[in-house]
Amino acid sequence: MVAVQRWNDLDDVPDGLGPTVVTIGNFDGVHRGHQRVLTALVEQARARAAAAVAITFEPHPIAVLYPDRAPAQIVGLDQRLSLLEAAGVDAVLVMTFTHDLAAWSPRRFVEEVLVGALHAGEVVVGHDTRFGHRNSGDVDTLRELGAEHDFEVLAVEDLGAGAEGAAQRWSSTWVRELLADGDVATAATVLGRAHRTTGIVVHGDHRGRGLGFPTANLGPDAEGLVPADGVYAGWLVLLDGPPIAGEGPGRRLPAAISVGTNPTFDGHVRRVEAYVLDRDDLDLYGRRVGVEFVRLLRPTLRYDGVAALVEQMHRDVDQSREVLGVRGATA
Repeated sequence: MVAVQRWNDLDDVPDGLGPTVVTIGNFDGVHRGHQRVLTALVEQARARAAAAVAITFEPHPIAVLYPDRAPAQIVGLDQRLSLLEAAGVDAVLVMTFTHDLAAWSPRRFVEEVLVGALHAGEVVVGHDTRFGHRNSGDVDTLRELGAEHDFEVLAVEDLGAGAEGAAQRWSSTWVRELLADGDVATAATVLGRAHRTTGIVVHGDHRGRGLGFPTANLGPDAEGLVPADGVYAGWLVLLDGPPIAGEGPGRRLPAAISVGTNPTFDGHVRRVEAYVLDRDDLDLYGRRVGVEFVRLLRPTLRYDGVAALVEQMHRDVDQSREVLGVRGATA
């Protein structure tokens, strides 16, 4: 469960909150650009003996202002909070994004949120941060208002290496494009970790067990952007609950993962299914798990019969072992 302190409204911010160091952003994916900002945030907060506070917005502002252009979220809110906690943030102010909030001027946002509620002594942001009505506020705006209201501003560079080593800004858009192409390996480079989809294991068609590959099927309410259809090498992570077959929470198990509609069986429902390599003793129904995508092995294909599919699945498992660096059960 998420342990970072969460405030859902300005009224939730405790009275008497001491000076803070604050950052602002959507933080979708909490990628390496975000992580640079968060590292600086936490360092500055510790140096000041202050709380490190992140302000984020839910839903995504574009989903409110331009619903037809709303991007798919890389991570859900709970995932985002967990990642912010892992970065060392002490508290997160989750502001509900509305048309009313979108109309706030940069000055109003600074005076009511950064100064009035959070008592910011310093604000740490990326160089391209924009805020306030029509994104009219930027780093220069923060510095001007900081001089007026006695807080400092630190702008952090968030560039990474893009195609052929060229400089490219770490961005959530970049991650979405990579996941849409199934390029989970490069996405992991941008994210600083393997991309994860999190959900509850539900009953599927029970076809995999009959084929010798029992799978854990994520429910339709899973959090985290699902990459392109295909077969991937990755990991299944047990997230909560009592141990199962000797495996407790936090355990990462090597897996071959299928994303798609099972075209060999004329399926129509898109699913995420993970087969834990060489394990048929894991009763995961109703358990919350994470599925981490390491490398795309092949696209989803329709096979001419079950025998051909099973033969390919054995090859997928062997390739997953190779990618993940694990041995088979009889090795």
